[in-house]
Amino acid sequence: LEGLGLDINHPHLRDSPRRTAEAWRDDLASGLLEKDFSLEVFPVEEGHQSGLVMLSQIPVKSLCAHHLLPFYGHAAVGYYPDRSLCGLSNLSRATNHFARRPQLQEHLGNEVAHYLMGALQPQGVGVVIKATHFCMTVRGVNHPGVMTTSCLLGNFHDDPAVRHEFLAAAGADPAPNLPG
Repeated sequence: LEGLGLDINHPHLRDSPRRTAEAWRDDLASGLLEKDFSLEVFPVEEGHQSGLVMLSQIPVKSLCAHHLLPFYGHAAVGYYPDRSLCGLSNLSRATNHFARRPQLQEHLGNEVAHYLMGALQPQGVGVVIKATHFCMTVRGVNHPGVMTTSCLLGNFHDDPAVRHEFLAAAGADPAPNLPG
């Protein structure tokens, strides 16, 4: 505040450092404090084969690690179970856990996907994130836009039919004849 030439004793600014620190700790970077985040996992019942499990329209709110400005949007997270399922809200919780810290969108999807691969041991995982970045909208080029990133692991990467099913359900407009 002093670096901006503002009077830190002004009634509206006097408590700003404390409020800012609390906002970062309690909201913007709260994922950094959750050291022992874990999924609630259930076994797939004997004889039951499960197809795609997906949650879309997961709110994503994070901070660009380069400019410390917000980016926000939605994620679609899906997996093909092998022996384990997780509570559906856990897909949202995992996304929020990794988003609530200074972050690059390009890395966020990878962190969520790799975490789910390790925790669930599924056949595959897919994450698509679409977000608007204030670092592009309010500075630099000053243009709005939506950045789309994806991370596809296991059969989501290796099997064109599974990849297409997930990307279509995620609204990522997959090309129908991508080579494997």
